[in-house]
Amino acid sequence: MTDTASAGQDAPGDGDGDGGEGSGTPPPSRRGMLSVAAAAGLGLLTGCGEESADSASGAGSQGSRSAKPSPSATPSKHSPSPTPKPPPELPRGGRELSRYRLVGYCGLPGADALGRLGIGDLDDRVRQIEKTARAYAADREPQPVLELLATVANSSAGPDGSYRSRTSPDTIRRFHDAAKRHRALLLLNIQPGRASVLGEVKALREWLVHPDVGIALDPEWEMGPGEVPGNTYGRTSGKELTDVARYLSGIVAEHDLPQKPLVFHQVAVSVVQDQSALRPQPGVVFIKSADGIGSPGMKRDTWRQLVKNQPEGVHTGFKLFYEEDTEGSRLMTPEEVLALRPRPDYVMFE
Repeated sequence: MTDTASAGQDAPGDGDGDGGEGSGTPPPSRRGMLSVAAAAGLGLLTGCGEESADSASGAGSQGSRSAKPSPSATPSKHSPSPTPKPPPELPRGGRELSRYRLVGYCGLPGADALGRLGIGDLDDRVRQIEKTARAYAADREPQPVLELLATVANSSAGPDGSYRSRTSPDTIRRFHDAAKRHRALLLLNIQPGRASVLGEVKALREWLVHPDVGIALDPEWEMGPGEVPGNTYGRTSGKELTDVARYLSGIVAEHDLPQKPLVFHQVAVSVVQDQSALRPQPGVVFIKSADGIGSPGMKRDTWRQLVKNQPEGVHTGFKLFYEEDTEGSRLMTPEEVLALRPRPDYVMFE
């Protein structure tokens, strides 16, 4: 989530600068979205459980002491061995994300300002994503994505002083069921406020054990002590992102899952500090999503700034805004987005 001023602040017109250490203030329209989210009546996640592996034991049999085994004690044929269960795959097959172009909507039911995914009939929305994904697939297979806000930053502290609300398990389950019906990926988006990012990820473990669920982080809403969402940009670090990836990698290994996407939306260079500390983890795909609002030219400038000196092993994403991008300008076309270099692996619409 971001604003036009942010893209302009950290993306100068020539696109060649290193960008400021953004501490810009989101405009009132973005701050207003915080109250919209709070008014949506978000419930708290409680008691997220963890799946446990089933175990089985077999009983041995005693052999006969007789010199000649009786015919009934000697089977004429060996019982067939059970067929091994195939490992879990991505919604549309395979275990690696590289065969797909991810294309999705973000949002939250009851908070229209937070994205198109939360508006109207959910199945209709996913069918629209499917159609949009085909326009961006190019040399890959299209993979629809539902990016649901699972943790939403608030302008008020709340009972625990965390400045965040958690989406109810019932809502997450409804979106996961829709993702399964349409063979889509579900990304659980986290705007942590003052809460621990890794703590919010761990609270979603019961969903992350599924092969079709990943994580998206919105670090501009990650506040330090004394900071309030909507008053300043938040930040994360390469080390923190690596810690989250390491946790997800453990889940992937434990449950023999296909690759999981770990998206981090970045509006300004200052939002991800010490990027060189990013360390890829087995089974987890880092995707940096350029999150800037404006005309096609402004968005290309922001893109060039954010992908410069990108660490090895980090993939790219690109965010488009149906309303904000078209205020005084127009939405970029699929051809323009696919002409970006490196070509985005994930295209997300708000």
